[in-house]
Amino acid sequence: MKIHDLIQGSPEWKAYRAQHFNASDAPAMMGCSPYKTRAELLREMHTGVPADVDIATQKRFDNGHRAEALARPLAEEFIGAELYPVTGSLGKLSASFDGLTLDETEGFEHKALNEALRGAFADMATIGPEYRERAQCRSLPLHHRVQMEQQLLVSGAERILFMASKWTADDELVEEQHCWYYPHMALRQQIVDGWAQFERDLATYTLPPSAEAAPVGKAPETLPALRIELKGEVTASNLAEFKQTALSAIRSVNRTLETDEDFADARKAIKWCEEVEAKLQQAKEAALSQTASIDALFKALGDIAAESKAVRLDLDKLVTRRSVEVKEEAVVKARDALALYFEVINAELSPHRLQPVAADFAGAIKGKRSVASMQDALDTTLAAAKIAADGQARGIRANVLAFKAKAAGFEHLFADLGVLVHKPEIDFCALIDGRIATHKAAEAEKERQRQAAEAQRIAEAEARARAETEAKVRAEQEAQAAEQRRQEHERQQAESKRIQSENDAAAALRTSLVPANSPITRMTAVPEAAVQIVTRQAAPRADEPATLTLGAICERLGFTVNAQFLVDTLHVKAAAMSPRKTPLFTESQFVTICRQLASHVSAMAELYAGETA
Repeated sequence: MKIHDLIQGSPEWKAYRAQHFNASDAPAMMGCSPYKTRAELLREMHTGVPADVDIATQKRFDNGHRAEALARPLAEEFIGAELYPVTGSLGKLSASFDGLTLDETEGFEHKALNEALRGAFADMATIGPEYRERAQCRSLPLHHRVQMEQQLLVSGAERILFMASKWTADDELVEEQHCWYYPHMALRQQIVDGWAQFERDLATYTLPPSAEAAPVGKAPETLPALRIELKGEVTASNLAEFKQTALSAIRSVNRTLETDEDFADARKAIKWCEEVEAKLQQAKEAALSQTASIDALFKALGDIAAESKAVRLDLDKLVTRRSVEVKEEAVVKARDALALYFEVINAELSPHRLQPVAADFAGAIKGKRSVASMQDALDTTLAAAKIAADGQARGIRANVLAFKAKAAGFEHLFADLGVLVHKPEIDFCALIDGRIATHKAAEAEKERQRQAAEAQRIAEAEARARAETEAKVRAEQEAQAAEQRRQEHERQQAESKRIQSENDAAAALRTSLVPANSPITRMTAVPEAAVQIVTRQAAPRADEPATLTLGAICERLGFTVNAQFLVDTLHVKAAAMSPRKTPLFTESQFVTICRQLASHVSAMAELYAGETA
């Protein structure tokens, strides 16, 4: 706030006020002042000439200044700090303070206590002490709250002590009431918007005709006194002159009603016609009282009375009709002006549009009797509607800028943007952020699900590939095993044939060497049976591991055998060879070796037992 060293009432102070929008004028600008209309404030600021202060108003000012000075010590006691009268400005806005603390955090505003303020404090008292502290004095008349809100705006103060007091002529306190007023941001915005609209209206303001006293109207020409003397006949009369003057005056009555003066003239003419009719009736009755009955006299009187009555009735209907028509025309004109204002703003905001603003023009002029007061009420209502439209437009512009900054790339989420832009900026931004966050979360979930599905698809494909590979390997292994079994079977068959051939050869040899009745001859079948059994079991299984070395077999048997013995005598061939090229045998081959040994030993025992015998 910029502080100005000014003395109230000085020429410098008046020049300063003429260049600023003052807190004391804010109620008039808002159309809520009981002392000055908005139209009057426009005229004053356009001309720079303030309205004359009458004696009653000056007396009210003086009483207020006196009460303020007496109440300041009480205010300083409540606040706990000294108060200084200050005039300050913030840009073009201005405020004069009854008192402000040195740190400019608390202010003081005083008014003379009256019935309206007493009622406001009574309303606060019914709610409780806590209301008086934080309710921002909202029971106070609006024009007081508007003035203090602009004071807080200009000064940046935290609160204002509002006090109303009444004092005796001897400076004795009669009654005092007070409350704290705190900032009210919605009302503050209305004041800022109101001054902006007022400044635009002031720039295009044209001075209307000088205000005159309310028209009282004038009747048609004053008619001469009607004089009639009868003596059985009309002996003297100015009836002809009277008739000519009366009809001329009646027919000259203005029936085009536009201004307050026209309406006042018409109402006056209606009363005048009534008076003419009454005077003619009186004259007629006076003539009749003289027992004269002259047709010409009565006809003239009747003609004048009929003409006067016709004009009076017609004019009375015209006044009533035109009163309604003038109001209707003024209301329509105000509505058209507001509609045009909306069209201009909507063209700028396109494709967005303002929401309708409630402007009760008909209600604003209800009870207004003059054209001037009616027009002032319409202008004030129109200005308030324009302010509301500007506030909407400002909010839409801010929301559109926020939308462009926050929702780039996400415009498809806001098909209802035309509705959303009318929300308060904080709510609008929160909604934008929330909707985008929800969309991002949904997209992230979709991506997660897609990735999970893709991972599952890949895993399933890999599993199928592994299964196919394993099946292929298994098939190859099975085919290889089958081939090995086939080859082993062929080997075993070949080996069996070889053994059979050797056995046959051995048998033939034994037959040639041993007599037919020798015991050996009887035993030759035993080794052959044993050899046939061994032959079926000599080969190891294809899938059996070869882990037994020749040393392990000798250790198990308890005596030593060599590989050649196993092959040549027992017909058991090594299943595999170790890296050191030593023979390796399977467990089943070990069983075969033991059985072959047993058969071999048994055969040899029987063979040589026979020779011994």
